[in-house]
Amino acid sequence: MNKFIVPFSENLIFVNGGFISTVRSIPSYLRFLSTSSTATPNASTSLLSEEEEAFDLTSHVIQEKDYLTKSPNGGLRVLDLIDQGVLEPDGKLYNQLLNKCTQLGKIKEGKLVHNHFLRSRFKHYMVIQNTALNMYAKCGCLDDARQVFDKMPVKDMVTWTAMITGYSQNEKPEEALVLFPEMLRAEMKPNHFTFSSLLKAAGARTDEREGEQIHGFCLKYGYDSNVYVGSALVELYCRYERMNEAHFVFDGLVDKNEVSWNSLIAAHARKSEGDKALRVFQRMQRHDFKPTHFTYSSIFSACASTGSLEQGTWIHAHMLKSGLKLIAFIGNTLLDMYAKSGSFDDAIRVFDRLVKPDVVSWNSMLTAYAQHGLGEKTLDHFEKMKKTGIEPNSVTFLCVLTACSHGGLLDKGQYYFELMKKSNIEPDVSHYVTMVDLLGRAGQLDRALNFIEELPIEPTSAIWGALLGACRMHKNMELGAYAAERVFELDPYDSGPHILLYNIYASAGKWNEASKVRKFMKEIGVKKEPACSWVDIENSVHMFVANDENHPMQNEINKMWGKISEKIKEIGYVPDTSHVLLYVDEQEREVKLQYHSEKLALAFALLKTPPGSTIRIKKNIRVCGDCHSAFKYASLVVEREIILRDTNRFHHFYRGSCSCGDYW
Repeated sequence: MNKFIVPFSENLIFVNGGFISTVRSIPSYLRFLSTSSTATPNASTSLLSEEEEAFDLTSHVIQEKDYLTKSPNGGLRVLDLIDQGVLEPDGKLYNQLLNKCTQLGKIKEGKLVHNHFLRSRFKHYMVIQNTALNMYAKCGCLDDARQVFDKMPVKDMVTWTAMITGYSQNEKPEEALVLFPEMLRAEMKPNHFTFSSLLKAAGARTDEREGEQIHGFCLKYGYDSNVYVGSALVELYCRYERMNEAHFVFDGLVDKNEVSWNSLIAAHARKSEGDKALRVFQRMQRHDFKPTHFTYSSIFSACASTGSLEQGTWIHAHMLKSGLKLIAFIGNTLLDMYAKSGSFDDAIRVFDRLVKPDVVSWNSMLTAYAQHGLGEKTLDHFEKMKKTGIEPNSVTFLCVLTACSHGGLLDKGQYYFELMKKSNIEPDVSHYVTMVDLLGRAGQLDRALNFIEELPIEPTSAIWGALLGACRMHKNMELGAYAAERVFELDPYDSGPHILLYNIYASAGKWNEASKVRKFMKEIGVKKEPACSWVDIENSVHMFVANDENHPMQNEINKMWGKISEKIKEIGYVPDTSHVLLYVDEQEREVKLQYHSEKLALAFALLKTPPGSTIRIKKNIRVCGDCHSAFKYASLVVEREIILRDTNRFHHFYRGSCSCGDYW
C-alpha cells in the first residue's frame, strides 16, 4: 500500500512510493488522516470525529485509502495541508490523486484536485494534464475533457488517444472519428489503444467505409495482428454483420482472447444463427479458452432464438460444471432460453433460483407467461413484481398487454394501458400495436380503428398491420382492404400484409381481387416467405416445407401422417378446407391440407422420438386453423404433449385441448 510516512521534526521528509518532497513542521493542533500507530486523542478537548482522531506526534502516515478524505470545510485534507504550508506540493502527488478520483468515479473531488493543480507551479506538466483529461473522459464529463484538451499547448499521443477513447466510450463515435485525421496531421503515431477506440467508434456508425478506412490504417501501422486491435476488428465486422470478414480477421489472429471469441459468438447469436454460435463455442473450448459469463449469455440467446432446447440444456449443464454462478444477466438469458424453447417449467425453476431478480428477470418471466398463453398468471406475476418494490418499465407493460391480447382479457388490457400512462410511462409504437391487436382479436374492429385515428402519433405500418391481421381473423374484407392500403403506403415491400390481404380476398372467394394482389407483389418484387416447420432431434435440426418431396424419409413420413389422419377423423376431426386459399376443387383442397409443414414435422417426430416424450415443433409463420384442430386431436391419439411455437406464441396440445383455449 502506498503511504506518506511523516516523522515529526523541523525538516520532515514526505515519502510516497519512492518520491520525496519537503514537509514543514506539523503544528500540534493538526490532526489528519489515519495512522498505524496507537494514537490516544484527548477526549475532553478534541473537536474531531472518530475518523479525524489525533495521531501520535512522533509518526504521521498518509495512506492511499485516505487520499480523498474530506476536510471540515468540504475540501480535501491533502490539499488543505498544501495550502497551509504544511506539505510541499509535488507533481506525482497530483497525478496519484487524479488517478484515484478516476478509479473511484469521484468527479467532484477530481475537480478540486484539478483546480488546485492549475494554481500550482506544475500546471504545465503534460503528464498530469493527460491524467486530468483521462479522468474527465472516463467519468463522462466530455465537455470538461475537451476543455482540457483544447487548452493544452502541447499534446502527445496519449493526449489524442485519451480524447478519442473518451468520445468512443461515451457514445460519441462521430467526434472520436473526426479527431483521428487531426491527430495524423499533428504527426502523432496512433497505438493499439487508439485503434481499438476508433474501431469501436466506427462500429457504432452506419457508414461501413469508415471502419474499412480505420482497418486500412491498422494494416499500415502494423497493428492488425495485435490481439486487442484484432479483437476490435472482429467486433467491427460483427457489428456490420459481415461475418465472412469477421471470421477472416479472427482466423488471422496469432493470439486470440476471450473478447474475440465472445464477439463472434455474440454476433451469430444476434443473427439467430444458433448452430454457428455453437460451433464457435466448441472451437473456443478446443483452444483451451474458458467461457465467461458473456459467452454463456450469448449462447443461451442463440439457443433461445432458434428454440434449441437440447443444445441449450447441454450448455446449461456445461456452465454448472464450470462452476460459474448464476448471476442476474446469465439467469435472465437462461430463463429466456427455456421459455422460448417451450420448457416453461424449467424457466420457472431458473427464475426461482435467482438470488436477486431484477426488472429484466421479471420481464423475462412475464414474457414467458404471455407467450405460453397464461394470461391470468401473467397478471398475477405482475402484481407480485410490484409488491417486491421493483418498478415496472415500458417492457413490463408490453408483456402485460401482450398477455391480455393473447388471452382475450379486453377489459384488463385497457386497465393496464391506462395504468401505464398514470405511471408516467409514455406508450411507444409497440404498445399501440398491442392495443390494436387486443381490440382486434376481441372482434372490436371499429374500436380498434377509432383507437388508431385518435393516436397522438402518426400510425405506422405495424399499427395498421395489426388491424389488417384482425380483419383477416374476423373476415372483414372492407376494413381489411382499407388497412392494407395504409400499410402499402408506408411499407410496400413487406410481404406479410400483401399475403394477409390476399388471404382475405381468397377466403371471401374474391379471386380476381386476390390475383391482383399477387400481380402487384410480382410487379414490385415482393416474394412470400415460404412456410416451414422444424424439429430438433438428437442435436440435429430437421426442417420441412409444405408438400415436401425432398426429405429422405418422405414415404415413411407420409404413411405416418396418413395413419394419424385416419385415427383423428374417427374421433371427430374434420378437415377445414377454408384454410387452403387456392382456386381448386374441394377434394384437392383436402389433399393439400394434409401436407402442411407442421403436420410433416409431427409425423417425423413420432417416428424418431420415444413413446410418451414431449414433441416440440417450431414454425416460421402463424399456425393455420386446420393444423391447430388436427394437433388437438393428435395429442389425444398419440398420448403425447405437443408443443408448437409459431411467430405469435406457444401452443401446448395435450389430451385433446390447447393451452390457448382456441383464442389465438
